[in-house]
Amino acid sequence: MTDTILIIDFGSQVTQLIARRVREAGVYCEIHPFQSAEAAFAKLKPRAVILSGGPASVTEAASPRAPAAVFTAGIPVLGICYGQQTMAEQLGGKVESGHHREFGRAFVSVKTPSPLFDGVWDKGGEHQVWMSHGDRVTQLPAGFEIIATSPNAPLAAVADEKRRFYAVQFHPEVVHTPDGAKLLANFVHRIAGLKSDWTMAAYRREMIAKIRAQVGKGRVICGLSGGVDSAVAAVLIHEAIGDQLTCVFVDHGLMRHAEAEQVVGLFRDHYNIPLVHVDASSNFSMRWQASPTPRQSAKP
Repeated sequence: MTDTILIIDFGSQVTQLIARRVREAGVYCEIHPFQSAEAAFAKLKPRAVILSGGPASVTEAASPRAPAAVFTAGIPVLGICYGQQTMAEQLGGKVESGHHREFGRAFVSVKTPSPLFDGVWDKGGEHQVWMSHGDRVTQLPAGFEIIATSPNAPLAAVADEKRRFYAVQFHPEVVHTPDGAKLLANFVHRIAGLKSDWTMAAYRREMIAKIRAQVGKGRVICGLSGGVDSAVAAVLIHEAIGDQLTCVFVDHGLMRHAEAEQVVGLFRDHYNIPLVHVDASSNFSMRWQASPTPRQSAKP
C-alpha cells in the first residue's frame, strides 16, 4: 500500500489546502472526517496524522476529538489550530476560552530549533503566519516544549520531539503563511520520513485499475451535475470502463445561461461519454412559481 498521511478533518474551511500542500510535497494523503477517523486510521495504517482546524471549541463537552489510537501508534502527529487544542486537551494539557480572539496576519518568533523549522526558520527569527482562533492552549501536556511564540498566542508552536508530536496555533496551509508549505514539507519528509514518490498521475493509474477491478463487466450510472466533482468522477470512470458507463444529466433550468448546453456538448462531443440528458426545467419552474411568496413585514 502507498505510504499515506491521514488528515482528520474537524470542519475547517481550508482542510483541503492541507491535502494540497502534502500532495505538492509528493506524498499521498486522504482526508476523513473526525466521525469516521477511527475506522480510517485502522484501515489506512498511516505513516503520520495531521489534525485540521475547526469551528468548535475544545472547552465544550461534546466537541470532537481525535481517536486515542492516533497518539499511541508511535507515528508523527501534527495538530493545526483546533488540532493543536484537541491534542493538548487529550494528552493532559489545558485549553481556555475567553482570551483575545485572533483572525488575520500575525508574527511568530522562533524560540527553539526544531525539525519542523529546519532550513526554513532559524532561532530568533520572526515570521508571518495566519491566525484564526478564539481558544488557546494555556498549559502544555508533559513532554512538550514551546518552539515559537506570538504576542496573542504564547504557545504558537509546540513540540514533543521524543514522540514526534508537533502542534501550531496558526494555519501553515494557507498562502497567508508564506513559509507554511515548507513547514508541512518538513513534517512529511524530515519528521515522518516519507519520500516525494507520489504523483497525481500515479494516483490516476491506481484509481483506474481499482475501478476496473470493482466493476468488472457490469454497468455504471453516474449522476452528472455539471460541477467539478461529478465531472472528474465521470471522466475517470469512463477512462476505466468506457461505454459501460452511462451519465445522467438532469437539467433543472436553474443553471447559468447556456451552461446545460455546454455540459451536454462537453461530455457527448468532447469526451464521447454516453449521456442521457433529461430536460426537467419546466417541472422546477412550475414548483418555483407555485411556492408561496414570503409575507412582507408590516411597516411601523
